[in-house]
Amino acid sequence: MSTRLSDYDYPLPEQLIALYPPARRGDSRLLVVHCATHTWEDRMFSDIIDYLDPGDVLVLNKTKVIPARLIGRRTSTGAEIELLLLQRFEGQEERWKALARPGKKAKEGEEISFGELTCIVEQDLGEGEKIVQFNYAGEAFWRMLDATGQMPLPPYLHRAAEASDKDRYQTVFAEVPGAVAAPTAGLHFTPELLAAIESKGVRRAHVTLHTGLGTFRPVQSEDITQHRMHEEYYELDEADAAIINAAKRSGGRVVAVGTTTVRTLETVASGAGGEDATRHAVRAGSGMSGIFIYPPYQMQVPDAIVTNFHLPRSTLLMMISAFMGREFLLECYRHAIEAEYRFFSYGDAMLIL
Repeated sequence: MSTRLSDYDYPLPEQLIALYPPARRGDSRLLVVHCATHTWEDRMFSDIIDYLDPGDVLVLNKTKVIPARLIGRRTSTGAEIELLLLQRFEGQEERWKALARPGKKAKEGEEISFGELTCIVEQDLGEGEKIVQFNYAGEAFWRMLDATGQMPLPPYLHRAAEASDKDRYQTVFAEVPGAVAAPTAGLHFTPELLAAIESKGVRRAHVTLHTGLGTFRPVQSEDITQHRMHEEYYELDEADAAIINAAKRSGGRVVAVGTTTVRTLETVASGAGGEDATRHAVRAGSGMSGIFIYPPYQMQVPDAIVTNFHLPRSTLLMMISAFMGREFLLECYRHAIEAEYRFFSYGDAMLIL
């Protein structure tokens, strides 16, 4: 194991960063990794069905990406300012924690106009983060946001959001609005593939984790144990918890789709030992998760993980290292680079068994 940031680095040719998704959803490659034998296979994503068995449960994050990037102007001066909505106050669609750029210009009491949609800066939280209150609430707020905002593409894409991103930077099973980044491992699934997987006897369960800054915040210290994650809202209901626990109880595998799903499952893991560990592998609940998973953390719930290829030195790379081992993970990444897999949010995927 290693807790040194530099040990989670790797060289990536820039041309392997996927700037756009494949022409058709699901036409991605899949690196199938067998941890027990330290081997891998190069497949297509649709082949994932061959590695799933009756009795397994596929756990998906049903968060929905919101058009969280707003470009507006300070009412007092007309100067341009950008807001990235980060987290909604529960039960108050009109109040948000947001990241302002330039942050110093958005002072408390300042009004920012995005056309018909406006907000007031209520509080300065430091480091560019603000609490803002909009002039619309409830369903009216969501309608205005949909008409005004842009999809918040990751900064490493170095391009503005386009009309197609509203569909493609969203999973086909997205339901609960609140994320500012897509659970990208889920982007590969089509309704047809999900139906075929269910027809095979694999059940589906859902969690919600609204991806925020915690996913993208860079690790600054060489000692990764000093890093602190931003908290993100999660939820697991009783029905989905029952599906997951039933799979564990019957000997099926829990296949977590994406690091956001892994984070949620480990947050709601019961921590129970003995027989109770299979009866109650997870417990329903909701709240804020700031869990940071890195070696030598031992995963309690997932038996397999579907995930995209992650940025060097990222907390996501550290999480997957905890599941399969850092050295083997980096070996797989070297193969993926040699085989010219596509990396990051719109890129190809891994199935880690």
